[in-house]
Amino acid sequence: MNAPRTRVVRRPVHGVLLLDKPLGLSSNQALQKAKWLLRAEKAGHTGTLDPLASGVLPLCFGAATKFSQGHLDADKTYQATLRLGVTTTTGDAEGQVVAERPVPPLAPEQLEAVRQRFIGRITQVPPMHSALKKDGKALYEYARQGVEVERAPREVEIYELNMAPTLAGQALEAIDIVVKCSKGTYIRTLGEDIGGALGCGGHLTALRRTATGPFDIAQCTTLDALEAMDDDGRLRCLLPPESLVPAHEHVVLAGEEAGRFLAGMRRRGPWPDRGDVAVFGEQPHLFLGTAHIKAGELIPQRLLSPIELRQMAGVDQHEKKVAP
Repeated sequence: MNAPRTRVVRRPVHGVLLLDKPLGLSSNQALQKAKWLLRAEKAGHTGTLDPLASGVLPLCFGAATKFSQGHLDADKTYQATLRLGVTTTTGDAEGQVVAERPVPPLAPEQLEAVRQRFIGRITQVPPMHSALKKDGKALYEYARQGVEVERAPREVEIYELNMAPTLAGQALEAIDIVVKCSKGTYIRTLGEDIGGALGCGGHLTALRRTATGPFDIAQCTTLDALEAMDDDGRLRCLLPPESLVPAHEHVVLAGEEAGRFLAGMRRRGPWPDRGDVAVFGEQPHLFLGTAHIKAGELIPQRLLSPIELRQMAGVDQHEKKVAP
């Protein structure tokens, strides 16, 4: 006789989980696993990582999902390994080999000259194996059908780029890359372009995101660690929703003013014009939402609901049990 299956009853969970996404899982698979472990009702992530990439993946739960969009614009930092002399259909190790060329001896000054070419604002042609959409369909769907569509070049910015050779025996076969870049930068494409500039081509064999916006890999937890924790331990891993807006100016509203703001009403005060504002209640000190200030008016943008605030404050939040 089979044992009865257990059904996890979902509950309201609010906050940000900094996950060190493992290799082999898509961003959505990692999100669903974490959502299941936290028994969360609502969840989303802030930008994807390929299955063959690991590293920082902020996951948003409950009220935090309201503020995840802004984090998509955050700068990113990656570590990658570029295998020289071999190009593939996808720009990484998942694709089929399309060309092999000998790797010429590369002097340090040659590497430096190529590095300088990719610092600052550059243009990239988005790869076919990407989630970018054309006519409502992801490019990778066209690629799987053997169809290549025209893609317009996009401008991105490379803030920092370090390149160091990886030696195998006596031959230079790969380069380790560390890059800090703007949103929308395709590291596979950057690797291919660097390989082309070196005259031998190349593809990525490893990719790891080590930072996104204010979040660093050292702050992250793994799915294995999360699974080994008890319920309270998992909840303690969550950062508050306002961690997604760290650069916003803080405005604190007292009593009735906070209530009116939560109702979507503009408030007037001695504030200078400001585009990005995080608004808090005075007592208790709770994050209420985001706003902007124009001509002395605090204008609401994205707000938490009273229900979400009660749940985050621990009021009216009943623990839901695991039911058979």
